[in-house]
Parts: sequence; C-alpha cells; structure tokens
Amino acid sequence: MGKVTVRAYRPEAAEGAIVYFHGGGWVVGTLETYEPLATALANAAGAVVYNVGYRLAPEHPFPAAVSDAAAALRWVAERAAERERIAVAGDSAGANLATVVARRARDAGGPALRHQLLVYPALDPTMATASYRELGDGYLLSAADMGWYWHQYIGCADPSHPDLAPARAGDLGGLPTATVITAEYDPLRDEGEDYARALEAAGVPVTLRRWPGVTHGFFRWRAATPAAGEAIAAAGEALRAALTN
Repeated sequence: MGKVTVRAYRPEAAEGAIVYFHGGGWVVGTLETYEPLATALANAAGAVVYNVGYRLAPEHPFPAAVSDAAAALRWVAERAAERERIAVAGDSAGANLATVVARRARDAGGPALRHQLLVYPALDPTMATASYRELGDGYLLSAADMGWYWHQYIGCADPSHPDLAPARAGDLGGLPTATVITAEYDPLRDEGEDYARALEAAGVPVTLRRWPGVTHGFFRWRAATPAAGEAIAAAGEALRAALTN
C-alpha cells in the first residue's frame, strides 16, 4: 500500500474529528467532488472532517479500500490533535467502509470511536431486499448500476466476507453509537434500515431516519433539495453531541 491522501476541513473552534469515506460505488468519487459536503458537515458538526482519498476499483478491488480506510483512521487516532474524540462517517460505498473500520477498531481494542454516521449504506452484494425489487429501476440508482459497482469492487474476493458485506457480519455488540440515514426512493434503503435494527438488537444506541421523497445521493445535493441541508444539519447535530459529551 502506498500513501493515502487525506484532506482536512477545519471549522473554527473544532471539537473532535470525523473520518469521512466518500461514496461512488468504490469506483468513482474524489476528494474534490466531496469537498462541498465535507465543508458543510464540518461546519454542522463543529468538528474537523478528514476526507479520505482511498484507492478505487476496478484497478484496486477489495480489500484495497478497506486497507486505506483503516490506515487513515489509524493516522487520525495517532497524530491528529482531536484524536481523543473520533467518529467515522460515510455515504453509500463510503458508509460500507465506515462500518468495517468501526468493527475492526472494536476488535483491535481501539481506537475508541464516539459515533458512526452511515448515510444510505451499501452493505449486501446479494441485493435481495424488497427495496431492490420495488425501486431497482427508475429511481436514479438502479439495481443494474449497483450490480456493476459490486462486481468492480469484489473482484476475486468471497462476496460473503464481512469486511466486504457488513450485512453478513456476526456480533455487532460493542460498536459505537450510530446515526443511519436512508432515502425513501433508494434500492439500498432496506439494507441500511435492516442494519440499523441489527445494531439496535445488539445493544448499540441507534437513530434511524428515512428521508421522504428523495433518492440515493440526495445528501450531497444542497443546491437541488432542502432535504440535503436538513439531513446534514441532523447528522451534524448527532455528531456534535457524540463528540462533545
């Protein structure tokens, strides 16, 4: 593994750090395209957002992104001024990575995380939920699209590996508190909500919010829908509470 690029967004009077993994199906997405969201989330949470430029598939299939995500979290935990107050966060494919590094940190005995923000997470390559059947075509992100992204990311790996498919992970106890945000018209909706319920069943405090009337990707679209600003504000409030208490 080479160097992992991490870009920091620091608001005034920042308390805590958010290690953010961007979406894009593990194939697309850059630090530049996610700069507006990283800035908005940093301001909403009152915390430094460390936006992680992990390696992308198909040139770098699983587990390259996981390795980079874990390395970035270690760097923040070891070197950042805010290392005593850390949360992980991500949207879509990035939320997948956030769940994986949170579980790995638990299993390794650290770093201790305060919270995990999971925005419409991609968690199960079987794509077998009801929302895939109901919303798999005609709602911006299609089932065919997700099948293609999963194929690029999985490569030759076992698709049931829990670091690839967090929906298949076993014990979820002892993970940090979570905020899970889903979109009403999103094929990924049900797997995110199922994961939230699994966390809750394992004793993890969870706030689950389904945003009505929006599709996958809305979290980034502040110029297009008021729902984005509302969701970022809600996410920022949850992160601020977790990082300052």
